[in-house]
Parts: sequence; C-alpha cells; structure tokens
Amino acid sequence: MRKSGQTPDERPARRGPGRPRRAERDGPPTRELILREATALFAARGAEGTSLRDIAARVGIDVSSLHHHFPAKDALYDACFERVHEAERAALAPLVADLGQAAAKGGPPLAAALRALADGFVDFLEEHPHTTFLWLRRWLDPTRGGGLDRAYALPLYGEVERALLEAAQAGTIRETTPHVTVRSLVWAAHGHVTALAAASPAERERERYEFRLWVRRFLDALYGPPPAGGPAGSGAGAGPE
Repeated sequence: MRKSGQTPDERPARRGPGRPRRAERDGPPTRELILREATALFAARGAEGTSLRDIAARVGIDVSSLHHHFPAKDALYDACFERVHEAERAALAPLVADLGQAAAKGGPPLAAALRALADGFVDFLEEHPHTTFLWLRRWLDPTRGGGLDRAYALPLYGEVERALLEAAQAGTIRETTPHVTVRSLVWAAHGHVTALAAASPAERERERYEFRLWVRRFLDALYGPPPAGGPAGSGAGAGPE
C-alpha cells in the first residue's frame, strides 16, 4: 500500500456532509439553479406536492447541500416568489413610472402609458409562464400564503392603483375602484397564459392576437377618448381644467 507523503496536517480536509464543493461555495450558480428548478416544480405541483428531495434530485445535489442554501422548504418557497417578483419589477417598474407621470396629463399620454404597461405585463408573463402557475398554485388556497401576496404582488399592483387614483383626482379619468380594474387585468392575463399552455401553435397565435386586442378594447372602454360622434369610455374624464 502506498503511503501518502503528506502529514495529517497537510492533507486536505474531507468535505463534511452537506458542505458544498468549492464551485458551489463560489456563489450564485448553485443557488440560482436551486431556485430555477424549485420554481418549476412549485409551479407544476404546488408547495404541498413538492419535496426538498425532489428539488435536490432535479439540481443533482443531496438534500443536505440544499439545506446549506435554504434551511427549510418555506424559505425556499418564499425565495422563489421573491425571484419572480424581482424579475417582474425590473420589467415593469419603468412602465409604472411612466404611467404615474402621465396620470395628470390624461389624453393620449395616459392612454399610451396604460397600453404600454398592459402590453409589458402580458409580454413578461408570456416570457415567464412559470410566474403564472406559481401564483395560481398559491391562490388555490386563499387562506394561506397571504404574506406572499403582501410582499410580492400587492406593492406593484398598488403603485398602478395609485396612479389611476391620481388620474381620477386630476379629472383625466373616472375611476372609483382601481383595485378591481387592476385585479381584473391581472387575472385575465394569467388566464391568457394558461390558455397558451394548452393551445396548439396555431391556436397560440390566435390567442395572443385576440387577447391583446381585448386588452386594448378593455382599456379604451374604461378610459378611452370618445370616438367621432360617439360617447367616451365610461371611465374617461373631461380632462384637466
């Protein structure tokens, strides 16, 4: 038997159970991979139908290594929502800011900002459909997970609602229930993504076209200017004095 020329003090320490390898200790790659695979599983099965063992197997690590990054399933579940929220906010925050600036102006600037925000939201969900299914699984049990809504959904929706209220206060639109308007668009968009997931390629193209057309008709009906010789949308204001 060959003996090592190293003394016990010189030999590298053996990696203990659950301790990540050097490449894993270097940061984001393993953690991001865990979040990506966990998000996909939570979106497909929900929290109750997904175990940490399932997630670890998808990532190719053992459960003890997963625990190094996330000590419990609840912490990982929360982190998945935080991850999709950060991506959604990065995509939509500039559009929400534009809406806030256009609120008092009304007219074409407000209409353009509303359409841009709605289109941006639909674009985001189409590009990240797991966002829809992650939230739908959570909403199947409305009595649980309210903290996720307060942390990762309501703040962004609230900014849109406040912009609509500011427009109403400026007289550029009529709006007394902005939370209902925002919630209606959000749920419709999630329904659209659900329809896309079950559709054939040809059906998807039709769904995309028809849904975006409906969004514009919805916004125009609420806030649009009057067509030539016709009435204004029910939410259209007279404009600032």
